[in-house]
Amino acid sequence: MSLRNLPIRSGLSALSVVALALVSGCGRGAHPAQVGKAAPDFTVTDSAHSIHLASYRGKVVVLNFWASWCGPCIQETPGLEALHHEQPDVAILGVSVDEDGDAYRQFLVRHHVDIATVWDPNQTAAKLYHTDAWPETYIIDRQGVIRRKIIGDPDWTNPEIRAYLKNL
Repeated sequence: MSLRNLPIRSGLSALSVVALALVSGCGRGAHPAQVGKAAPDFTVTDSAHSIHLASYRGKVVVLNFWASWCGPCIQETPGLEALHHEQPDVAILGVSVDEDGDAYRQFLVRHHVDIATVWDPNQTAAKLYHTDAWPETYIIDRQGVIRRKIIGDPDWTNPEIRAYLKNL
């Protein structure tokens, strides 16, 4: 390798790393503007359920935007369910952005989802949070302030996450 080609190869390597980070979403939302601000209130009602965020004031809220066709969303579902059963004082709210209502309902049955979940095909709530990739989760404190934004499917059984939620 000649020295003359080194800057080009280094530049391509750096460009590859940046491109990979953008494609994988690693850099997306690293410093979300909403953290530290009041969570936008919303009410979403489908034919079976309704979620009004303000009615959960006084509780820690895990607000999860998901879709039935999303692989990471499927992966995180058992962990969210486990968290729901082990920390019932934490309100876990699921907002599905599925366009297909049947796919949404089948997902709930197939994965034994019993957290508070609503179908929002128009993405009314997601738009308030500027969320457009799934899953994205917002941790909201008892006063209604967004404390964390989580992109992807974390291990909801992780003791550090559980302790954070318990101490919030």
